[in-house]
Order: sequence, then C-alpha cells, then structure tokens
Amino acid sequence: MDDYIKGRGSQLKTQNRFLKTSYVTDHIEGLDEALLSAPNTQVFYEQAKKIVNKVTSPDLGMMYSLNPYQGCEHGCIYCYARNTHEYYGFSAGLDFESKIMVKKNAPQLLEKFILHPDWQPVPISVSGNTDCYQPLERKLEITRGLLKIFAQYRHPLGMITKNSLILRDLDLLSDLAKDNLVHVYISITTLNEDLRRMMEPRTASALKRLKTVEELSKAGVPVGIMNAPIIPGLNHHEIPMIMKAAADHGAKAAGMTIVRLNGAIGQLFEDWLQKNFPDRYDKVWNQVKSMHGGNVNDSQFGRRMTGEGNFAESIHQLFRASKKKYLAGRHMPVYDLSKFRKGGNLSLF
Repeated sequence: MDDYIKGRGSQLKTQNRFLKTSYVTDHIEGLDEALLSAPNTQVFYEQAKKIVNKVTSPDLGMMYSLNPYQGCEHGCIYCYARNTHEYYGFSAGLDFESKIMVKKNAPQLLEKFILHPDWQPVPISVSGNTDCYQPLERKLEITRGLLKIFAQYRHPLGMITKNSLILRDLDLLSDLAKDNLVHVYISITTLNEDLRRMMEPRTASALKRLKTVEELSKAGVPVGIMNAPIIPGLNHHEIPMIMKAAADHGAKAAGMTIVRLNGAIGQLFEDWLQKNFPDRYDKVWNQVKSMHGGNVNDSQFGRRMTGEGNFAESIHQLFRASKKKYLAGRHMPVYDLSKFRKGGNLSLF
C-alpha cells in the first residue's frame, strides 16, 4: 500500500465528537497539502493542577491512577486511551500518537497529594491510561522523578508498561521492592514480530519485553505480565506460548483482557484491520462482535473487558489452563503499607 503511513498505528484522523469541524478529503485535488502524511511528533507542556485520580469503575482493581503523559507515541491501534484525546480537541487517530501532552510538574503534584493530612496510603497505579515509559520519557525523566517521590516517602505503587526503558530505573524499583512497595506488569500482546510491528509500531519487541521481565525479576522486583488485549483471529492462539515465555523469564503473575473498540477506536481498528488483514477481516470483526452482545464497543461493567459468549469463554479457559500450567504457585507479594512515612527519608521519628 503506497499510502500506508509506516511507523504509525492509526491511518486516519477521526472525527472529534466534541467538534463541529472535521478532516475530509472529498476533493483532494483542491488541497495544498496531504492531510494524512506521516506526522512529526509535537510536544505540548501542560501545567497540571492535579495528577492523582480516583478510579471509581467497579470492574477495575486499582483505586487511584496517575498519568504523566496524555497521548502516546507507541501508537497501539487498539488503545482505549485514544478516545480521551478528544477532550483536548484532537483526534483519537493520528493526533493521539503524534501530539503528546506532558505534565512536567507531576512529581511535585504527587508529593503534594501524598502529604495531605487526610491521605491514607493505598497503591497508586502509574500509567492507567498512557504508557509512562513512552519514548519521550527517555529525555524528560518525569516518571523517574515520580519514582523518587514514591521512594522518598515509601509509598506503594503499581506500574504497567510495554517499554524496556523501565530498566533505566532499576535502582529505584529495587529499593522500593525491598519493602514490598511496588508491583510491575509488562504488557505482552504477541510474540509475532510482524504482528507487533503493525499493531504496536513504536513499542519494544516481544524479546525485549521478556528480557525486561527477566532483568526485573533478577533484581528482586516483583513482575507479572498483561496478555492484553486478546483479539480473536489475531493473537488468541498465542496465550499458552506467551504464558510459558513469561514464566521462563521469571514472571510471578499474569492478567488478560478481551479487546473492545469503543468510540473512535472502532473506526480506527476496522480501517487498520482491512488494510493489514483483508483475508481475515470478516472473521476477526464478527468474533469481536460476538463477545460484546453484537457490537464491537462495550461499556457494560463486568463484561466490557472480559467479553461473553462461547468464544470469550474458550479464550478464558485457555488462559486459565495456561496460567495453571506455567504459573502455578507464583503470586505477587502483598504490599506493605506500614512503610509509608510522611517525613520522608529524613524523618527522625
């Protein structure tokens, strides 16, 4: 495909539901420049007022989350966070992976939050929305600044990423792990590099992610994997291989979710699927629908990330059997909330 934008997951600038105007190419001969040329990444600095958010969704295990970046260069085509970019006036498509909002004051806001007199420590999930170790983090080191705050006050946290850059912060993670204050999950969607490059174009390879699991484990950092999202006809058959590879590299736990395509993500994923897998488009699309009550989108708590129906149940059975076979007896350690101290490392009490 001559017009395919390499290195980007999305191939569209979708309509923003909050805007009256939209991108169109009905009369391409009248345009001065192509609307869908490969975009350069733009960085926008936001002076955020708060950084920790309470999570109220009943089917999510986390209670609080923190995201130093909005938008993500990784460009994963299925990413549920794409829809949140519309609140900023951008598209969930190419804008999401090329226009990145940065919260440089995130460490200061975190410190202010946990020092509130009424705060009682519970784990805060870093990157419940976009990846805290996306490419910009290598230069900006905002996530490292956050880890320094967590370490200073001995505050519990969880992290999820698909970037091997997390190993840069192994010193801080190891320190937190000594007091049972951190859990890390590495997202592994596929071991097929051809699929990974199309579906998650700017992420670390599967081999690098497995090596990251291994290095974290060797350093004493409790690490698991998220085999997510499971997409029928694309990666569901890989579950046993991924679980075995994760176990062989030291993973202690594993989780999974079923793909769902809410909002603009449905249009983006359908376009991507037709362009990359025209031979299996009907099969994949209809099987996704079968797991969500006949739709590709799903907002029903309890079903939206697990799916329902025969095909969803077969996926869950395969996951449970693989987990039992390869990860039996392994688990993440319990967080030690007693280590929290508002005086930080310099406290005399």
